[in-house]
Order: sequence, then C-alpha cells, then structure tokens
Amino acid sequence: MRSLTRQEVRGVDACAINQLGIPGVILMENAGRNAADAIEFFVKRRSGNLVGMKIAIVAGAGNNGGDGFVIARHLANRRARPVTFLIAYEAKLQGDAAVNFKIICNLEHDIRRISSQAIASLSDDLKKFDLIIDSAGGTGIAGALRGDIAMAVEQINSAAQTRQIPVIAIDIPTGLDCDTGLPLGPAVRADMTVTFVARKIGFDNPASLEYTGQVIVADIGIDPETLPGLKIQSQKTQ
Repeated sequence: MRSLTRQEVRGVDACAINQLGIPGVILMENAGRNAADAIEFFVKRRSGNLVGMKIAIVAGAGNNGGDGFVIARHLANRRARPVTFLIAYEAKLQGDAAVNFKIICNLEHDIRRISSQAIASLSDDLKKFDLIIDSAGGTGIAGALRGDIAMAVEQINSAAQTRQIPVIAIDIPTGLDCDTGLPLGPAVRADMTVTFVARKIGFDNPASLEYTGQVIVADIGIDPETLPGLKIQSQKTQ
C-alpha cells in the first residue's frame, strides 16, 4: 500500500462500515489485537517478556482510545500487567470506544481516571512502568494540541525521557499531523508506531521519524485496495 492521507483513511473506515457492512467494533477489535501482536514483537525483540510487564496505556475519548482499551485486554490475556489511564471524562466515550471501555470495566481491569488537575503530575505515575502506550489521540487531530491532551503528551515525553521508558504510539503519535508529518505543538516521541491499514502520508516526511520511530503497519481485517468506490492503488499499479 502507498501512504494514505487523513481523508483517505476516513474513506477506508466509512467504506468498510457503510458499504461492506463490517461493524466498527469489529474493525477496532482487529486493530487492537494486531497492535498487541506488534507490541509483543517489540518487547521480545528487546529480549523481554510480556508476562508480568507493567504497561501504561494513556487513552483519550476517541476511537484511538478505544483501540487502547482493546490493546489493554489483549495484553492482559498475555499475562502482562496493563493499566489504563483515561485522560478524558468517561461521559465523552461514545460508540465503539464506549463498548470496549465497558468490557475492560466488566473485566475489572486497573483503570485510572485522570482528572484535569491530575494530568499535570501524570509523569510521576508513568515513571513506574516498563512501557508506555500512546492512544491519546489519532489521525483525526488537526492543528496544535490544547488543554488536557497537550499536557498529557508532555507528561508522556517527560516520563519516557527521565526513565528511558520506551513508548509505542497507536496509529500515529499524538500531536503529529497525519498529512504533513510535522507537529504544530507538543507531540509524542515514540520508539515505534503501530499504524493501521497503511502508512500515513506524513510518515513520508523524514522529519516525522523523530516522532514515529519504527513504523509497523497492522491490518484491521480489510484490504483497502479492494474496497468498492475507493481509488486507492498501490505504487506498483500506478
């Protein structure tokens, strides 16, 4: 697959849901499970083991946060010790993200709801972990981060830098623009990015490497090149 723009990524999701009839919750499940596979690969490559590993998942209220909830469940299934830090009000969770949040609540996962006041000290909590997963914000973010999510990004970077904790971004490092590969404000600096469907066009900008680290493409159960009504072709066929 060639790299996709923000608009093309949205088109893939819309086509899969509206034309093929694949429920969004299934796409999210596939994304989260395949991301968990990539995370396990990352850990093993570093001569580590997921069993007993303390993993912090910083999740927002959107679908990127929903991916994080699925990842938390699959990491727990592999005997890691994930903790989900919800940096948005629970009432803002909707749709597929809300479904997957309810699942991890029912499973009695360790979920820590971080208030706006507590985000300023989130770094102190994150320093206690072996790995940080960034699922705070996804490709839909355009423009500079503000408020709680900007503070959360700064706290992730601070904890990672202070304790040399690896960071894995889900789909895109929060704060990095999908189309340009540049931050317009604070952005997560990841060691690896697990992106879905295809690389994002902003990743073709060499400057993005400072934020993405290695990029791994994980599928969500569909081949975008076969979707009806979408003119997404590989570089080989252009």
